[in-house]
Amino acid sequence: MGSKDHSFDIVSEVNLQEVDNAVQQAKKEIAQRFDFKDSASSIDFDKSEKSITLKTENEYRLKTLIDLLYTKCAKRGVSLKALKPDTMIAGMAGGSVKQVIKIQNGIPSDKAKEIVRNLKESKIKVQAQIQEDKVRAQSPKIDELQAAIAHLKSKDFGLDLQYVNFR
Repeated sequence: MGSKDHSFDIVSEVNLQEVDNAVQQAKKEIAQRFDFKDSASSIDFDKSEKSITLKTENEYRLKTLIDLLYTKCAKRGVSLKALKPDTMIAGMAGGSVKQVIKIQNGIPSDKAKEIVRNLKESKIKVQAQIQEDKVRAQSPKIDELQAAIAHLKSKDFGLDLQYVNFR
């Protein structure tokens, strides 16, 4: 990077504290809701695994739990693009069902490559390179970087992207 170059980082970061707050709010609501009275429903957030596990009696109730969780997340500013549901597991003890939702924090390498390729194809004069779970874009011209951000915002990479450390 030349001394006159400007840069910014493209990241996909989730505020795990807000995820935790959303889960706590969802748990509280389940405890108070009449339709969940005497239900064996649970929502558990594992911060170290970055996953939320939902368990309940049947698929219908599971869908209600997921909707409730997503509503609480959205209200707390957690992008729903960061929530990646695994396959639902049915036929557990007592006919109950389980769903694990992974939290996507950081840009996976396949998506990072897609972002870099997309910037190259855009013909915007920026250099982009993958740095672990983020992408750094740099250019001598601030206008080019702003054009790159506008370009990326118009695309959907299936991630909640943020543009940070603009200098």
